[in-house]
Amino acid sequence: MSDAPTERAAPLLAPLAALYRRELRLAVRIGGGGFMGVLFFLIVVTVFPFAVGPDMNLLARLGPAVLWIAALLATLLGLDRLFEADRDDGALDIIVGSGQPLELVVLVKCLAHWTATGLPLVLATPFFALFLAMEPLVIGATMLTLAVGTPALTFIGAIGAGLTVSLRRGGLLLAVLVLPFAVPVLIFGVSAAGAPALDPAPFATPFLLLCALTLATLVLAPIAAAAALRSGLD
Repeated sequence: MSDAPTERAAPLLAPLAALYRRELRLAVRIGGGGFMGVLFFLIVVTVFPFAVGPDMNLLARLGPAVLWIAALLATLLGLDRLFEADRDDGALDIIVGSGQPLELVVLVKCLAHWTATGLPLVLATPFFALFLAMEPLVIGATMLTLAVGTPALTFIGAIGAGLTVSLRRGGLLLAVLVLPFAVPVLIFGVSAAGAPALDPAPFATPFLLLCALTLATLVLAPIAAAAALRSGLD
């Protein structure tokens, strides 16, 4: 009796696991995956000190905001390809007509996209933070907020990718659609990441709000992106 739910879930989980592995391979193959995101991340972080100047205190204060903005822009790089490859080879029509819940398919694709692009940014943060003279406690807080907040950027971007999937060269429109909705994530992420450097500033409040945003997008974004995909393919 106890094995019945597992047996019923197995036919659903196996295709989703295969889709996750396929998306990871495509992310590495198309555009370099996480390498391009990390490279763009590095370019933004290294150019910023030249613009601000050699003031280490100022760099350390602005460091969390710089890293968050760089992560946001690096995440936007690959969002237009989230459904593009499937649209070009006809796989998206097959996925929609396969009977699999499209919301789960979108969720798996988003998780694979974050694993290939967002996770490398989080892991690279301690090394790039050295360019900004950030303290170890602030670096740890920034890593934690990026690990929690960057999935929300991916989920929000999935909605924009679903809306622009039927358009050729919709990358610019995708950025215009996504950026306004990414601003709250950016605000709470920067507030929580910079809190350890400012003693009166609370860390828990903006961090918990950031967690709430990520959980909300985890639930709502796959539904909205799936509806956008169905509408775009009609």
